[in-house]
Amino acid sequence: MLAIAIGAEIAATTALKFSDGFSKAGPSIVVVAGYGLAFYLLSLVLKTQEVGIVYAIWSGAGLAIIALVGVVLLNLAGNPHG
Repeated sequence: MLAIAIGAEIAATTALKFSDGFSKAGPSIVVVAGYGLAFYLLSLVLKTQEVGIVYAIWSGAGLAIIALVGVVLLNLAGNPHG
C-alpha cells in the first residue's frame, strides 16, 4: 500500500506541473485524485506501522523519484523555469 501511495503522490506532483495553476482540468483532476489516494493509503499504512519509518520511506522515495521524473521526463536539469 505504501508503494501505491508513493506512486499516487508522484503522479499527482507530476500532474501539478501540467495543471498550469489548476487552469487545465485533466491534470488538475489527477492532482486532486492522486493526492487524495496517496494520503488515504498513507493513513491506512499508519494504522499498523510506525510513523517515523513510514514517513522516512515516503519522503525519501518520493523525493528521489520525483527528482528523476523532473530530470528524465520533464527535462528540467539545469533549467529552473521548466
